[in-house]
Amino acid sequence: MSPRSPFITLLSPVLGVALLAAGLFTIPSFVGASDDLHIEITKKGLGKEVVITQGTREWFMLIEVTPENSVVLRQEKEQDRYLVDESETHDRPMTLGEVDAAIADYVNSVKARAPKK
Repeated sequence: MSPRSPFITLLSPVLGVALLAAGLFTIPSFVGASDDLHIEITKKGLGKEVVITQGTREWFMLIEVTPENSVVLRQEKEQDRYLVDESETHDRPMTLGEVDAAIADYVNSVKARAPKK
């Protein structure tokens, strides 16, 4: 047995616990969880809905697709006060690819504009 074996045997569990603790402190759900964006995307018929929250702020987008047209609704509010409440109607149904691209663009724009605390 080498003279370093007892030292390494003692040090290994200590380092393991230290690395585990460091890993837990860097998981986003534990570090500043109230500052993180929570994103939920759900399918609504032929369209989709996205709700993004951060603390008391909420961003909402609904794309409703019918055989005749598409309606896009965007809302942004802080607590109970609406900062943005707008809608647009397209004279044709959006394709699934267009719906996905619009949702992805919206999520990325909110991520870029969301206040960092």
